[in-house]
Amino acid sequence: MKTSKSIAAAAALGLAFAASGAFAQGGLISVDVSNVANNIAKNISVDVSQIPVTVQAPIGIAATVCGVAANVLGSQAPSGNGSCTATSTSTALDMLVQNQLKNKKQG
Repeated sequence: MKTSKSIAAAAALGLAFAASGAFAQGGLISVDVSNVANNIAKNISVDVSQIPVTVQAPIGIAATVCGVAANVLGSQAPSGNGSCTATSTSTALDMLVQNQLKNKKQG
């Protein structure tokens, strides 16, 4: 009985989140990572000088590391002007930066 209530609650939460526009609106947000560059560098084992000032991140990651509601960032994304400043990092942001560095070396 508890499992079905948990599943129903998770489904309702997912629908509410989707209705907020966070999933409905795609796009990338320009995230200024200068405030957390030292942490990212440590997490991915590179020199801080290699960390870019900004990275393009999906709305969900940007919302998490910037502490901004996803629907607010989602409303900015279609215009291409979405941006925020990271106040924390996450595994997902660390991976984005690491991938950007790899692509830079290959290009």
